[in-house]
Amino acid sequence: MKKIVALLMASAMAASLAACGGSAQSSEATSTAPAESTAAESTATDGKKYEGVELTMWSMWSAGEVQANAIQAAADAFEAETGAHVNIEWKGRDVNTLISAALESGEKLDIFEDDYNRIGHAYAPYTYDLTEMADAVGYDDFSYACFNDQSKEWAGYLNSIVEQPQIGGIFYNKDVFDACGITDAPKTWDEFLTVCQTLKDNGYEPLALDGAYANFNFYNHLVRHLGEDTIAELGKNGGWADNEAAVTAAQEIIDFVNAGYLAEGAPDAYPASQTKVGLGTAAMVACANYVTSEVDAAVGEPVNWGFFNYPEVEGNVDASAYAGANSLAISSSCENPQAAFDFIMTIVTGTCGQELVDKGGQIPADTRLKESVLAGSVETLKNTTTPMSWCGSLNTLDGWSSIKSSMIELFEGKYATGADYCAYLDTLCG
Repeated sequence: MKKIVALLMASAMAASLAACGGSAQSSEATSTAPAESTAAESTATDGKKYEGVELTMWSMWSAGEVQANAIQAAADAFEAETGAHVNIEWKGRDVNTLISAALESGEKLDIFEDDYNRIGHAYAPYTYDLTEMADAVGYDDFSYACFNDQSKEWAGYLNSIVEQPQIGGIFYNKDVFDACGITDAPKTWDEFLTVCQTLKDNGYEPLALDGAYANFNFYNHLVRHLGEDTIAELGKNGGWADNEAAVTAAQEIIDFVNAGYLAEGAPDAYPASQTKVGLGTAAMVACANYVTSEVDAAVGEPVNWGFFNYPEVEGNVDASAYAGANSLAISSSCENPQAAFDFIMTIVTGTCGQELVDKGGQIPADTRLKESVLAGSVETLKNTTTPMSWCGSLNTLDGWSSIKSSMIELFEGKYATGADYCAYLDTLCG
């Protein structure tokens, strides 16, 4: 994971969101997508390969977003070539609150998008085994082993295809750092606090934070103190208040807030706080790489981005950086799984895959595609073995909603001490 930091700290991250469409072929893609090849071959015969097939997809994107535009264009092209009609329901980010009930009830749902961790855990009993279809198109040759291996470990088989690979840590406005004379990115928590004080002394708000990402911020800090295995154990069995490292982690966040290092109003309603980094009033935000394109779009121009891994603490246990993915899965009740898989390949490769990279500012899901930002990210992820997850197994717990809310409250200053916060966590876990 050190390679992630080394490579990305050297990268200036910028991308602008724009509506995207596209034809069935791409001059930008470096190779032809397997699904596109299959579809093209089918037109050489009488009739279309999937004539009369209807697929229902629930998307995590909202209508009008760059990703939604790209996927809809892919669906239109897929129907023109194969005859299969894809009915896409744009559910937005709250799709994860709807999927479980739909899968359990057997509702008509063929393809869905969500975090690959939830797909591998919570939804696994209702997902189709993609192993054979993936092998048939040589998926391992143009995807990331770190995500595929996790999917297989969690579900017992490959049950998702990566759509939006992610790398996370702290992203900062390099122009603000330069204005304050900050030349070196902090590596330790003490160095990070010094940077925050320097920023504050120069009239800048050190860290932007929207409530939507408060859990990611605190989870990073917990991982440094505890490691993911211990966090998982505490989430399952409780014992937070008796764990000195957990209490220390919470106390350090309380001290951070009391020092005035959060942007005014933080944790704020998304995306108000993170936008301040683009406006140049706040300096940093802890998130995954997609925050760069979100902020760029909000302010209408690319920010001069820098990146560093979340700082290590005293007695640091785990320095891993976050790597995760939003992925696509097929429900086990799907009547046309091959058609669904071919459409998924159309999304993540070829024209649509390149559009998501170029217009969405994301890391390529297909390693054969051309990087437009985050140079070196493909090679870094290909060499990654054990990345930090997004809140690990905590977000699979029955009490996750309350745990997540408590993390927002932690940054709001509602707990007097780290011990108080950990005592409350014990009422939600175990």
